[in-house]
Amino acid sequence: MRDVEISREPIELCKLLKFESMVASGGEAKQVIAEGLVSVNGHIETRKRKKIVSGDIVELGTEKIRIRLDAPESKKLNRSS
Repeated sequence: MRDVEISREPIELCKLLKFESMVASGGEAKQVIAEGLVSVNGHIETRKRKKIVSGDIVELGTEKIRIRLDAPESKKLNRSS
């Protein structure tokens, strides 16, 4: 499983698949979702615009990704102090 950082949440499932190159195009993303080939947190997801947030785990075939919210630089600095 690989971690994927997003700059803001939520992100639509079809866009996430495309941006992470799990599919070749937005059309292909919509198709694999409609065919029930994608799962979110262990459940088949058929909603193309399902809102994905930090902590969600998305699977397509043998590829599995975990979503993390990338904290802005100011928050990163505050955590270390």
